Amino acid sequence: MRLLHCVTPYERTYLAPGGAPVSAGYRGAGPGRAQGYWMRDETDPSSPNGDRLRVVIIDDHRAVSEALGMAIDLQDDMVFLGAASSVEEGMTLCEKDKPDIVLMDIQMPDVDGITGTRMIKERFPEVHVLIVTGHTEPALVARGAEAGASGFLPKQTPVTEILRAVRTASDGEMLVPASVLAAVLEEARAASKGAPADQRGLTERELEVLALLGQGFDANTIAKRLTIQLSTCRGHIKSILRKLGAHSQLEAVVTATREGIIAPGASAR
Repeated sequence: MRLLHCVTPYERTYLAPGGAPVSAGYRGAGPGRAQGYWMRDETDPSSPNGDRLRVVIIDDHRAVSEALGMAIDLQDDMVFLGAASSVEEGMTLCEKDKPDIVLMDIQMPDVDGITGTRMIKERFPEVHVLIVTGHTEPALVARGAEAGASGFLPKQTPVTEILRAVRTASDGEMLVPASVLAAVLEEARAASKGAPADQRGLTERELEVLALLGQGFDANTIAKRLTIQLSTCRGHIKSILRKLGAHSQLEAVVTATREGIIAPGASAR
């Protein structure tokens, strides 16, 4: 039986905008209390992070952040580092705690989630960002892809699916519904400038992998289809991202489609 301590797994230190501690513990904002964010008290020796996935939430709805954070902390392979109520505060949290995953709300009080994603990826390129939104229009997803987002999660996504998405994103996989991805790539194709003079130095095998990514396949499936090792496939994907200057698989396939390197639903040229 797993026992849940009523305080220790969710202890937070409250920081004012300037970074000074205001109070400790798991409590909400009160009269006269400056706005800020909750974060794990890393001085607590009972809360080791080990090799668990480190997750930050950037959302101005504190009740949502706290509930999801509690669910994350209950996972053996994850640790909730804290929640920020603005992108600026989220940047501070990322600077301090170096998360693996950021869950970013699309609507934030300072800048929108897509701009926030771009800011995070430019400063912390190794962080995977999942954008939580009530809208998945192709143009919005394309903007998110260009900003470096690893995927999109509908607002109504169940907690169990969010946790699965966090694990998937940590492996570098993109998270976009197949129908949405198809629409995004079709728009990118329509905006294509025609066949490029070269193909960014991509090898024939990398073009094959890229084309399959564009069809929505993950690395494991691609490795099986091409009868190569998973580690080899992931090596190809890493090389593809580097050659395309992309921060995520999603950005890579959108960029490749827009430049005419691959066509939606078709094999690489």
